[in-house]
Amino acid sequence: MITSSELKKREVINIQDGKRLGFVQDFDIDLYHGEIRALIVPGPNKLLGFFGKDKDYIIKWDDIVKIGSDVILVDLVITGERN
Repeated sequence: MITSSELKKREVINIQDGKRLGFVQDFDIDLYHGEIRALIVPGPNKLLGFFGKDKDYIIKWDDIVKIGSDVILVDLVITGERN
C-alpha cells in the first residue's frame, strides 16, 4: 500500500517524451467509490503550485504506466505546450 504523502514524494515522468512533469500536488478522488481518479501536477513555471499562467497536468489514473520506488511513469499526450 502507498500513502498519499509517499506519492507526493515521487517525480512524475512522461514516457511519451521523457519530460519531467514535476511532483504530485493533489488528487482527484471519487468519494463514492473510494478511488483516486487522477493525479494533479502543477504546470511548468508555477511557483509553489500557485503562481503562474500554465495549467496543471491532470493525469488520469488510467494514464499511469508504473509507480516505482522514486518515480511515477505516465503515458500522457500533451498538446499545445508553450516553449
